[in-house]
Amino acid sequence: MIDRSEVSVPSPSGEQKRRAYVYLPKAYDGKKRFPVLYLFDGQTAFFDETSPFGDSLRMGEILDGLDAELIVVAVDCDEKDRLTEYSPFPFTSEFGSSEGKGEAYMDWLVNGFKPTIDGSYLTLPAREHTFLMGSSMGGLMTLFALCRYPEVFGGGAALSPSLWVSPEACAEMIGTADWKKRPKLYLSYGTKELKSRGERQKRGLACCLNALIQKNAPLTFRLIDGGTHSEKSWREQIPVFLKALQLV
Repeated sequence: MIDRSEVSVPSPSGEQKRRAYVYLPKAYDGKKRFPVLYLFDGQTAFFDETSPFGDSLRMGEILDGLDAELIVVAVDCDEKDRLTEYSPFPFTSEFGSSEGKGEAYMDWLVNGFKPTIDGSYLTLPAREHTFLMGSSMGGLMTLFALCRYPEVFGGGAALSPSLWVSPEACAEMIGTADWKKRPKLYLSYGTKELKSRGERQKRGLACCLNALIQKNAPLTFRLIDGGTHSEKSWREQIPVFLKALQLV
């Protein structure tokens, strides 16, 4: 079952009303509490018809098939300025520019949206039961959230994170973070997308993997043979990262 509603989100483009989605597991009976996975880019999370690419992660179908006992929450991104909303630092590139207001979005999610979800559904609100998942810019935001809010999130999945925006800033973000709480991280890239995104992406991945190793971060890294920068490739990884994060 997927509840749909509308939420007010502070954004780079001004206050916006956006679609929010809450997946409730088949075992949700109004008595038992469940861990929560927060997703970026809600428009591509569950339904092909809401995705601007005509293809989605179909997360609900996969979770139902796994009998996963997990609540999944997602909100649509800022369609006018996604790069600014989903980056923790400013950048300029051939793919666009960003004012780097990702921290403002995470502050809203942590201090505004999460308490609302915890108050409306039978969640397990502690950090060891609270996770994130994102792809592309959402993957970058997952990394940022684990670095910035380790007391809130117990782990996350960063699929094809956009480390190209600034390899050095991404590595510094990881290197200066406090990993003592040891949030679990699943990180992956496809071999085809690494070739297509150029040397900047490869340098970003190398820098960040080195920083994660230096911090002794609990890391599962996968290089997906033939993987592309697409919902199809990310969808195939859902059962894998759920297992890596011990959510199934």
